[in-house]
Amino acid sequence: MPQTVHPYRDITIRFPGQVIVGKNSLLKLTDEVVGQGYKSALIITINPLLDKLEPLLAQLEEAGVTVHFDTSIVREPSFKDFEDLLTSVKNTRADVIIGIGGGSVLDIAKLIAAQIDNDQTLKEITGIGLLKNRNKKLICVPTTAGTGSEASPNAILIDNADNQKKGIISPYLVPDVVIIDPELMISLPAEVTAATGLDALTHCLEAYTNLYAHPFIDMYALEGIRLIARNLVKAVNDGTDEDARTQLAIGSLMGGFCLGPVNTAGVHALSYPLGSMYHIAHGLSNALLLPFVMEYNIPAAPERYAAIARALGCSSSINDFETAHAGVEKIRQLIRDCGIPATLKEIDIDKNTIPQMAADAMKITRLLKNNPRPITIDDAVNIYEAAY
Repeated sequence: MPQTVHPYRDITIRFPGQVIVGKNSLLKLTDEVVGQGYKSALIITINPLLDKLEPLLAQLEEAGVTVHFDTSIVREPSFKDFEDLLTSVKNTRADVIIGIGGGSVLDIAKLIAAQIDNDQTLKEITGIGLLKNRNKKLICVPTTAGTGSEASPNAILIDNADNQKKGIISPYLVPDVVIIDPELMISLPAEVTAATGLDALTHCLEAYTNLYAHPFIDMYALEGIRLIARNLVKAVNDGTDEDARTQLAIGSLMGGFCLGPVNTAGVHALSYPLGSMYHIAHGLSNALLLPFVMEYNIPAAPERYAAIARALGCSSSINDFETAHAGVEKIRQLIRDCGIPATLKEIDIDKNTIPQMAADAMKITRLLKNNPRPITIDDAVNIYEAAY
C-alpha cells in the first residue's frame, strides 16, 4: 500500500549561522575567531590532520589566540569517551569550540560546546529536545563528505551500559559556522571517501522517501542525491579532483540539512547494530543495507523511489516500479564502482547473530517510525539475510 506522507505539516529548520565553501577556506576560520574577540580556542581533531592544521595554528597564535588541541576521538565515540574528554577539557576556559574531522569528531565537538559549562548531565540531554542551551561558539569543519554532522542537530554516542547507539538531538547542536574546504579531503582514502559518500547519499534518500517528507527538504534531498551520484566515483578514483570533492561535500551538507526536520529511517535503524556489535564504520554499514531496504520499501512509495532513480541519473521506464528498481541497480553499480564490500558475508558478519541484530534494530523506534513501510522484527531478519 502506498505511503501516506504529510507534506504540509509544520516544520522548524535550524540552519548553521554561516556556511563558507571553497579551497583553503579553513584559513578564514581565524577571522571568525578573532572577529568575535575570542582569546582561547579548543580544537577537537585527529592526529593525521595536525600537519594540515599548522597554517591555521600559526594564524591563530599570531592573532594572540591560545589554542588547545584534543585528538582522543579515534573511533565511534561512547558515553565514556565523551565524559573522559569533557573532564580533560573543563579547565581550558575556551571561548570557542572547533571540530575538524569526520562525523565522530564533529559530534563530540558539538556536545563539548554544549556541555563544557552546562549543569545538565549527558543522561539528562540524551533524547530529542532535552538540551536547554549552548553558550560556547561552535565551528565545524568536516573532512569527510560525509555524515552531515556539520549541519545537523544530532550527535550519536554508544551507550556503554547496553552497547546501543543513542542520539542527543537539539537545535542547540547546530553549529554557528561551517567551513567546507575540499583541500582537507584530498588525502582521504578511497574506501573512506566511498563509505562516507554513500552515507551522505542515504541521508538524502531516506529523507525524500520518509513518511514525514516535506517539500522544503525535498529540494535539498534530490539535489544532494544528484550531486553525490555524479561525483562520488570521480572522487574515489581520483582523490585530488577538487571539483568532485567540492560537489560531494556540498551534497553531504544538503544531506545534513535533511537530518533535523525529517531525518533518516530503516537503513540507518538496521545499520546501527552493525556498528555497535561489530564496530563496522557507519558509512559502510549504511552502504551494505541501502539497496536491500530500498527494494523492501519500493511497494510503499514507488513514485518517490522513481524520482530518486531519476536524480541518480536513470531514465524513466514504463512505470514507477520499473524506474524505482532501476534506481536500486544504480546504487548497486555505485557500490561496485567504489570497490567496497556489497554483502554482510564479505565483512565477516556471523549469520547466527542476525536475530540479535534484528532485535537491536527494533529499539531504534525514532528512525523506524519514519520508514515508508513498517519493518517488523521478521522483516528485519529477512533484510539482513538478503544482504548476507
